[in-house]
Amino acid sequence: MLEILLQSVTSILEPKTFIAMTTGIMAGLVGGAIPGITITMTVILVLPFTFGMDPLQGIATMIGVYVGGESGGLISASLLGIPGTPSAIATTFDGYPMAKKGEPGRAVWIGIWASLLGGLLAGIPLVVGATQLARLALNFGPWEYFSLFILTLSVVGAMTEGSIVKGLLSGAVGLLITTIGTDPLMSVPRFTFGLDILQTGFAFLPVLIGLFAFSQLMKDLETRGAKVEVQNPANFDLSVSHLTVLKDIITQPFNLIWSTLVGLWIGILPAVGGSAANILAYDQAKKFSKHPEKFGTGISDGIIASESSNNANIGGSLITMMAFGIPGDAVTAVMLGALIIHGIQPGPLFVTTNVKVAYGMLATYFIAHFVTVVVEAICMRLFIKVITVPLNTLIPVVLVFCVLGSYALNNIMENVYTFLIFGVFGYLMVKTGFPLAPMVLGVILGDQIEINLIRAIMTDSNPWLFLTRPISGTLLVLALLSFILALYQERRYLKKKQGAEESLSSAHMDVGGDF
Repeated sequence: MLEILLQSVTSILEPKTFIAMTTGIMAGLVGGAIPGITITMTVILVLPFTFGMDPLQGIATMIGVYVGGESGGLISASLLGIPGTPSAIATTFDGYPMAKKGEPGRAVWIGIWASLLGGLLAGIPLVVGATQLARLALNFGPWEYFSLFILTLSVVGAMTEGSIVKGLLSGAVGLLITTIGTDPLMSVPRFTFGLDILQTGFAFLPVLIGLFAFSQLMKDLETRGAKVEVQNPANFDLSVSHLTVLKDIITQPFNLIWSTLVGLWIGILPAVGGSAANILAYDQAKKFSKHPEKFGTGISDGIIASESSNNANIGGSLITMMAFGIPGDAVTAVMLGALIIHGIQPGPLFVTTNVKVAYGMLATYFIAHFVTVVVEAICMRLFIKVITVPLNTLIPVVLVFCVLGSYALNNIMENVYTFLIFGVFGYLMVKTGFPLAPMVLGVILGDQIEINLIRAIMTDSNPWLFLTRPISGTLLVLALLSFILALYQERRYLKKKQGAEESLSSAHMDVGGDF
């Protein structure tokens, strides 16, 4: 394994691949640093440029965007108090107060070095876990795959914020979308209504671009492109002693390692994402701290927890994608689509049948973390200037790239119409409180759920096999428990909320009575 990984490192360091990865890192840093332009949107914009590359170059570019974006979000979080990405929300809690106290350089570089160390630590389970899980998954039959995908949808539907019902409905709509077009096994047209545009169904990537990018742009447009008011970038003193910063991080080994493990685990859970990872890691760091009252005042502990966890989240997401062909989050969903476009199917056979690409991804993951630190050191002033660009200048440019990206997939206008339809639909979902992640996962997994269900029934018509086969039965039980636990948590939350409202109402009545 180690020999193959070292050979892959050599492949990534070849000029064309290395330049592609570095370009992706720079795009990710800029996209991650600009509030409102998420990593998902950045990787979608970069995707069309990878169509002409070989698979390894294309995936190296997108991993570069992923790693750079996660690290880029901390720049605006620390200096402006506005997270550039959702995965940098918790970084603002201590990063911005530290910068306001006259230590902007220390705030930024604690985050950068914590991102590097957290990402590298998570790389160890990535190398070992992806290959081991892939070997385990080789024992899966259609029953096990069906149950695994059901568990994935139940976890995502249950872990979405707000109503569980809305999360599960969103996933169900995603599954229904995959039934439009030709049956994947029998090639029978379904729900096409005689329209040629529906004969082949909806292409995945335009759906993804519309749901995430277009809906986010429309949401940002509601702010009327207001320019963020910040002090002159020239006033930021980013000079810092890197040895002091590294010492500050290394003297907190439990915080660093535990936050990394939290991010890794959240990454393995499908479609949860870095926003949950950094919040949970920050909360854990505060609970384990000897001085929790200092959190939020500008201490290094909170920055270390947030930034190490969101980069470790990348490793967990890649494990899920490489071992099972399930995207860990929206970014790996785009990568999954890109690999499929190149004729590569991630899953249990991915590591053994596509050794060059699989180990190239692992090598890129490690190299990208080091290159990201170098690029940030060289271009930090540029990134600070870019994050002050008003949204009313950025949104039209990004929208044009979204349209071009949709069209470039097959060079047909139908993909642009798909992008527009699902863009409007996604925006309406966001406005009405329906989460997008379950729907996207339903679109990704819908065909595989149907195919494995049919294959299982064709192999043996006994439906009890889904429960009596040990792995399949265990996965279905976990799916049920996940749903029950989510219902319990939501019920408890509603009771607490109702109790708080009643207490507040009672307090107001007492105040009124005193008068």
